[in-house]
Amino acid sequence: MADSIEWTNASPDDIVWRFPDNRIKWGSSLTVMENQVAIFYRDGKALDSFIAGRHKLTTSSMPGLVGWLQKKLKGDVFEATCIFVSRSQFQGKYGGRGQTSDLAPLMFHGNFWFRIKEPKIFTNEVVGNQNAFTTPKVDDYLRSFMNEKVIDEFAHFDLQTVFTQLDETSLKVKTNVRMDFERLGLELVDLKFEGIDTTDQYRERLFWLKTGKVEGAHLAGMETMKSAAESLGKSPGAGFGAGMGFMGAVSGTVAGPQTGTAARTAPAGTKFCPNCGAELKGGKFCPECGQKVS
Repeated sequence: MADSIEWTNASPDDIVWRFPDNRIKWGSSLTVMENQVAIFYRDGKALDSFIAGRHKLTTSSMPGLVGWLQKKLKGDVFEATCIFVSRSQFQGKYGGRGQTSDLAPLMFHGNFWFRIKEPKIFTNEVVGNQNAFTTPKVDDYLRSFMNEKVIDEFAHFDLQTVFTQLDETSLKVKTNVRMDFERLGLELVDLKFEGIDTTDQYRERLFWLKTGKVEGAHLAGMETMKSAAESLGKSPGAGFGAGMGFMGAVSGTVAGPQTGTAARTAPAGTKFCPNCGAELKGGKFCPECGQKVS
């Protein structure tokens, strides 16, 4: 039975923490550190919340819990889950593969930055609904959520638009994903694409479209459409460095995004992440999207 509640060992990377004892004594002391919020959660609903400071837990300071019980409280103990959330800014990784509106395969990865804007909404929608009471589980859920939303947004554009109008396309994707995050009680501070790629087959066709060596009408033919779905699941694609380098070639330059080198094909035997297509360099997790690979 708890009579003193505090999250004392929070690290800079911790997003959420559940107090281990759900039997709490009336009159207990609750200490909330700066940039934290403590929320009492019961029966699937976030009730009373407390900002930074030292608080005494009484029926008057917890009207949400008292109202939820809908009966006269007896004794000096109540049951509820105390969840602490941090309002710091956090960084997450994402990465996956989907397809464009013309059924071309598209692999992507990047980073996003977020903070908890509405702790009660976040607790209801993510912590409670997804049973994500720990930081690793929150990270996993948000990475999957981000991947799903980015895939949905890219599906509204054809492959040529994605690669030749990248700034405009990514801005539209960011705007819509930001609104999706707000529904979770989160503020999406920034979203950056570190790599966007497609398969060798579609990369060549993009080059043909740009140079005029093949007419665009032929590229949208039935053969392209039939082979797209098959290639989506089977081809790992080239490394993301090659994909970003190719975007430079499409726009009229030849330099890669960071190294200043031309696009290159990954050597034989190179392994790729089954989720986002990024090159694997050993270890149990993809260095780009965080997917477990071994």
